[in-house]
Amino acid sequence: MSATTTPIDGAVLLDEVEAFHRRFNAFPQDASYVAVALWDAHAHLLDCFDSTPRLAFLSPEPGSGKSRALEIVETLVPRPMVAVNASAAALFRAVSGPEGRPTILFDEIDTVFGPKAGDNEELRGFLNAGHRRTGVTYRCVGDGGNQTVQAFPSYTAVAVAGLGSLPDTILTRSVIIRMRRRARNETVEPFRARIHEKEGNALRDRLAQWAEQAKEVVTGAWPEMPEGVTDRPADVWEGLLSIADAAGGDWPDRARRACAALVEASRATDKGSLGIRLLTDLRDHVMIGIDRLPTVAILDRLNALDDAPWADLNGKPLDNRRLSRMLAEYMTADNEPISSRNIKTAGSVLKGYYAADLWDAWARYCPPPPESPLPRLLDTENMA
Repeated sequence: MSATTTPIDGAVLLDEVEAFHRRFNAFPQDASYVAVALWDAHAHLLDCFDSTPRLAFLSPEPGSGKSRALEIVETLVPRPMVAVNASAAALFRAVSGPEGRPTILFDEIDTVFGPKAGDNEELRGFLNAGHRRTGVTYRCVGDGGNQTVQAFPSYTAVAVAGLGSLPDTILTRSVIIRMRRRARNETVEPFRARIHEKEGNALRDRLAQWAEQAKEVVTGAWPEMPEGVTDRPADVWEGLLSIADAAGGDWPDRARRACAALVEASRATDKGSLGIRLLTDLRDHVMIGIDRLPTVAILDRLNALDDAPWADLNGKPLDNRRLSRMLAEYMTADNEPISSRNIKTAGSVLKGYYAADLWDAWARYCPPPPESPLPRLLDTENMA
């Protein structure tokens, strides 16, 4: 920044970016506007961070404003590259191309990762690798026997929009905005590209100028995290909170409240893997107050649970073989695979599972158990 350049007030600029989104986007909560404005700014400061969070606009139904959200983001980020059904090869070559690193905006991501789209492991691998600044994609280049392995840099900012959900490996690296259709009392300004794109681009240029001004402060910053935000969520939010701290004003406080709200919301909607769902249902619905239970009884109880997947796993109910295979992936406290054991019943011996074998996995993988809605019983033994 030259001596004649007037410093930009980062807090005021982020206020304007947020206000621009509010004109055209109906996000589900205030925290979403804060997070998206910070994400727009972070795209101008990628080289200051060790990782970049993905921004995911997701909804259960069409017409929820996801594509419009990407349109507004497109006007605010550097070198936007709008991708629909783009291949992994096209994307990693664009990231490492001579034109400079793009900000990838991937609409209709459900056509790539939805239930009818196949695995798309190559694209998933690119998105996962590009989360880290050191991330690369390896490809063979050359002809015939003259091929060599070349590493293509994959680190770049990515925002996606789509129906349903995303693979867990991408979700856990994302700031998730759960979009919904606007209610009748929610109004937004119609977006007209010929008019409003220039306004967004003007804000984009000022974000770029402020990024030059703020990069020394942001680089290497270790922002204080809200209580309970650790591990992968902390990685996702570290850069965004650094930007809020550099901007000043009320942004540090608003950013941390947004972080806490969106991380908690993602936990509430994240049912984890099918294995974790199985462990959790066993703890919370099947083996409550029971120290052991025959496999046949466990299967009956699991398959009878409402709002659970066990009665219809690809058209078949959970059976003994699959239950055994899923639980064997987890360990007992003695570091042995969880397996069925003999349970003596009246006049016979049945195979089943012991709660003692599941306790360690419950403690390591399951969310905290729900609190009982009933009041605690009085301790009559200690009453005078």
